[in-house]
Amino acid sequence: MLDAPGARSPDREHLHEDDAVTIFAPLAFRALDVKNRIFRSNLSGMFDDYNGHGGNARINWERKFAAGGCGAIISSYTPVSVRGRILTRYAMIDDDDKIPFWRRVGETAHDHDCRFLMQLSHSGRQQDLGGVENLYKKGLSSTDNKDYFHGLLAQAMTRPEIAEVVEQFAQGARRAREAGLDGVELHGANGYLITQFLSSGINDRSDEYGGDWQARSRFVLEIIRAIRREVGPDFHLQMKVNAVDHNDWLYPWQKKGNTLDESVKICRLLLDDGKGVDAIHVSSGSTFPHPRNPPGDLPMRELVRWYDGMLSQGVRARFNYSIFSNPLGAILFRRYWLWRRGKIIEGINADYARAVTEAVRAVDPSVKVLVTGGWQHADAIAGAIRSGACDGVSIGRPLIANPDLPKILAQGNGPAPGKECTYCNKCLINDLENPLGCYELSRYDGNTFDEKYDAMIAEVMSVFEPPTFT
Repeated sequence: MLDAPGARSPDREHLHEDDAVTIFAPLAFRALDVKNRIFRSNLSGMFDDYNGHGGNARINWERKFAAGGCGAIISSYTPVSVRGRILTRYAMIDDDDKIPFWRRVGETAHDHDCRFLMQLSHSGRQQDLGGVENLYKKGLSSTDNKDYFHGLLAQAMTRPEIAEVVEQFAQGARRAREAGLDGVELHGANGYLITQFLSSGINDRSDEYGGDWQARSRFVLEIIRAIRREVGPDFHLQMKVNAVDHNDWLYPWQKKGNTLDESVKICRLLLDDGKGVDAIHVSSGSTFPHPRNPPGDLPMRELVRWYDGMLSQGVRARFNYSIFSNPLGAILFRRYWLWRRGKIIEGINADYARAVTEAVRAVDPSVKVLVTGGWQHADAIAGAIRSGACDGVSIGRPLIANPDLPKILAQGNGPAPGKECTYCNKCLINDLENPLGCYELSRYDGNTFDEKYDAMIAEVMSVFEPPTFT
């Protein structure tokens, strides 16, 4: 006999109890304890002041996920310098005057027994909206070649520039520790500066920072050692990395980039004989966005409406816009994008994470592995953990859709029908010009379009409540 809609059989009830035990078991790193296995992935809207000082909306934003039950929050991309901004109006960590704000953010998370990790980042050439300070500057990179997607211009860094950026990362980590945060993550995935050095598909240097996988790892290894010099061995440090670059997935004439075998070797190197990273955070895709990151749909109507801000940024953006705005071009590009993504969304990187886990555990059993990739169901998350693929998962879009997702998973397998994240990626596209939030109208209650739309806007704008001044 089939169960009634929404009901669970006794076997399913028992299975969920096992899933919940797995997901909500504490996770102990070398220098950090987290209450459960759910990490909010690195995401945030343009909520802050243009000059990189933090805003009240960001505190409200992070409070949502801490109160919702996440074990830890990984901050949005936090630039270590204005030259490394990815988007404007993102709080930075480029100066000691930023420490008090980040202390307040950390305290907000700690009020809910949630850990807070700062993701130290540098855009390199992948600078979507770098602001007026970077208007006439090319992005610092491992190469002089422009970004292949938007056509963002680049210049290969000199040795003095490399040394300067290494120190900027180290000082960012020091400031994070002085702010009372629980650790830092290096963004070494998805096309940003560290990826630009690590990837064989991007790095074309002929000096000691280019060549084989060990030479391409020199830059990030110098960063890790500089961070340890500043914060010591007892401050949590993890690294987000592409398990596979898939650098040629959009344009087959591009180089393939790092294979899984190369990435596994790089991850082992980053352990640095027990003095390096405490955890690896697995992703894939050598640019952002990429068919595999974030895996989901490509909403062409929203893309045409909000991509125009990129027209002044990259030399390929106008060509892209002409494709997106052409009815036939949009259909073909979206179909190609979805074909390259593949059928799997939830758990898309699980097999990659398993290979990384096996490799790093053989060297240092204390190192933990996190994996991102559309997670929102208890059986999928618990299954990945129990299988040995990972120790925990990081979640982005499904938490935007349901900030209390951990509480939902404690009670059942996932969000109610109609309330799940649809992986439409409208949140991603809207973030170029609008407050970050869930823009999938079908998820909101209401009998008419206007009622649903009003409910959606109320939820999106809730990040500004309470306001800065009352």
